[in-house]
Amino acid sequence: MSTRDPRGMRVLVTGASGTFGRAICARLDALGAHVIGLDRAPRPDDPVEVLACDLTDDDAVPVAVGEAIARLGGLDLLINNAGIGGPAPAELPPGEQVRRQLDINLLGAWRVTAACVDALVAARGRVVMLSSRMAVMQLPLAAAYGASKRALVAYADALRLEIGTHVGVTCVYPSAVRSPIHDSTAAAGLSLEGMSRYEPLDGVVRTVLRAALSRRARRDLPTTRRGAVEFFLARHLPALTDRIVARTLAGRARSGAFAGADLAAGVVARHGGTR
Repeated sequence: MSTRDPRGMRVLVTGASGTFGRAICARLDALGAHVIGLDRAPRPDDPVEVLACDLTDDDAVPVAVGEAIARLGGLDLLINNAGIGGPAPAELPPGEQVRRQLDINLLGAWRVTAACVDALVAARGRVVMLSSRMAVMQLPLAAAYGASKRALVAYADALRLEIGTHVGVTCVYPSAVRSPIHDSTAAAGLSLEGMSRYEPLDGVVRTVLRAALSRRARRDLPTTRRGAVEFFLARHLPALTDRIVARTLAGRARSGAFAGADLAAGVVARHGGTR
């Protein structure tokens, strides 16, 4: 596949100190790109320069983005990678956990992108959104994450319609990758082990690079062949995928997988499982 030369490419990556962000930054840096990251808590061993920035702060984001673009001398590529997960059953009222996921996963990307638009248009640049398989195939007990990622895709679609004459916009759809993003869900007793098949981090990074460096901006890119099949089924046969997920959930509830998990009490009771 014909690709663009990454050498000298000016790149901004959000969530740059996390599992995905560090790997993406390191790979682009090794390829000769000029990379700056944004993260709420930069680490001393980050592979590239990372500026401290809280993506939920309306005032801080434009300042940090402006500083990054000034240091880079422009902007060719924005990778909206920052995101958090957490337990959020759809049947329960939304609390702080839900609001924070929506604020970071959706509005954080929106704030950063809006601050980058002028520089991206000037450079005929590209935006890559790290979405999720859950944007098209929702899993239970994690409604906030799926909702935030589906909304992120809707935002990307609107952005493409508005600036797509000058800027490419691609959504990448990883499945589950082992990382600290799952820790809070597991701590609440709502681990989705058995609901998802984990994929290697390197495959996600390769797909992000494909989205960033391909000559023609792709609209949607799953990260594995299995993910591509799931993406197709969820888009074209949603009732089938709903039945598969519902059947898997029922089996896990009856097996005691959510024993002791207060947030899953309703699911367990409805499926006749044990607490």
